[in-house]
Amino acid sequence: MDDFLAKLIESAEEAGYKMYLVGGSVRDELMGREIHDYDLTTDAPVPVIKEILEAAHPDSLFTLGEKFGTISAIVDGTTVEITTFRAQEEADGPGSGDPRDAIRKLHADLAHRDFTVNAIARDLHTGDLYDPFDGKLHIKHKLIQGVDKPEDRFREDPLRMLRAVRLAVQLEFYLDRDTKEAIKSQASLLKEVAWERIGDELDKMLLANTPSEAIDGLDSLGLLPYTIPELLAMHEMERGAYHYKEVYPHTLKVLDRTPPDILLRWSGLLHDVAKPATYGITDGEVHFFGHDRLGARMARSILSRLKRPTEVIEPVVQLIAEHLRIGVYDESWTDGAVRRFIRETAPVTEQLFELSRADITSQRAQRVAAALARVEALYERCEQIKAEEDVEKLHSPLDGHDLMRIFGGSPGRWIGEIKDYLLGLVLDGALSQDDQDEGERLAREYVGQHPELRISGGM
Repeated sequence: MDDFLAKLIESAEEAGYKMYLVGGSVRDELMGREIHDYDLTTDAPVPVIKEILEAAHPDSLFTLGEKFGTISAIVDGTTVEITTFRAQEEADGPGSGDPRDAIRKLHADLAHRDFTVNAIARDLHTGDLYDPFDGKLHIKHKLIQGVDKPEDRFREDPLRMLRAVRLAVQLEFYLDRDTKEAIKSQASLLKEVAWERIGDELDKMLLANTPSEAIDGLDSLGLLPYTIPELLAMHEMERGAYHYKEVYPHTLKVLDRTPPDILLRWSGLLHDVAKPATYGITDGEVHFFGHDRLGARMARSILSRLKRPTEVIEPVVQLIAEHLRIGVYDESWTDGAVRRFIRETAPVTEQLFELSRADITSQRAQRVAAALARVEALYERCEQIKAEEDVEKLHSPLDGHDLMRIFGGSPGRWIGEIKDYLLGLVLDGALSQDDQDEGERLAREYVGQHPELRISGGM
């Protein structure tokens, strides 16, 4: 990357412009954190930025942000974004050559950035640091503070309110008082922000070391109604007629206990989202019948609204729908039952075990030990069975064509019912998946015992 930046500086100087490292790149550099993406700003107009980047020979060049003044490149797998100064006052063209002009434009650019810790720039030509809003001091004191008037920065882009929470959690910083008050007073501005952008910020929050702090932050700042309003009902359980205080704190504990995988973090956050809607008391015992299935439907609605990709939505929905299954395991399960569990929870079986481990939050050590023992016992049985056979590939010895030939029927639901019966015998170890003769005998026996079975076009 150093060689690329050197070429970039050389190209910029030849064109008569300045390049500054800015934002999170400088912040992370000052904090000794690894820089994953490089953000630069310049007094060069967009057409010249493209020429400067091309002259530095990146691996690839992207112009998707061109209308916003940004050109991006990939160098050795690292993203480099160069943006022309915000509040650029001069017409596109060669620089004036007056260093004071560039500094004036740089100051105007930094004045419109979100937080002081991101409003620091380093002159790539001289190494000089520009910190007009005390960002370096705020890094030292671990403070997230809006540049100048925070309310103005949030009006420019309301998503910055979420970014404030996310940065505070990621960096383990604090929000300053004025910034918090500005967020509380303007939280409703989030209604103007695209759901996809909100979802992207939530993903980043959930992958922090302590994601519960992000959710608590959204809650205390009044941002939950505009992000995941479904979580608010958990507080109603504490304050309203329910007087049931365990769901919300339990959810945050589970969230923090899950590994930093986006599927597990979303599952941990939403696994009990339907408990308020399914709350009931029978014989003095609190219950939440069906909260797993309703929760899965609610999770699909929430994640779809947030425009999360299908490869996130589907596994999370499945994990929530299945999250109670491991808890009901006992030693009486047959190998066939374990095989069914493996097949029915694929492809998220491993994550389901992780979620189940995280979901054990009792204060009673004996109860925790028993629950963990149950999880690990089932895990061991699954591993033993998977070591012996590929459970997910087990199949009925007869397929649809075989059954239509045997019974003279046409395609219909009856085929699936017979195949499921035969597959169940395979899973129980009572039938070999390769024994077609025995499969045919058993299929005929099954049909004879089920006169209600409609074989379309056949007997």
